[in-house]
Amino acid sequence: MTAEDVLYDAEAYADDDLDEADIVEWYEARPVQVSTAVATGSIIAAFTLGVLTAVGALALMGRLED
Repeated sequence: MTAEDVLYDAEAYADDDLDEADIVEWYEARPVQVSTAVATGSIIAAFTLGVLTAVGALALMGRLED
């Protein structure tokens, strides 16, 4: 690529082309709103799943004694 080629390519990207460009506006996303009942239910479900996983892992390892 020669210097003349670079100058020719630069002319194709002139700033005049940007006058017709669409403007994109970015908006901040709304915060997620969850009801108290849903939040409490998900916390209880996560805790229960963790307990069941721990008990299952201990049972599979044979360390859970009655």
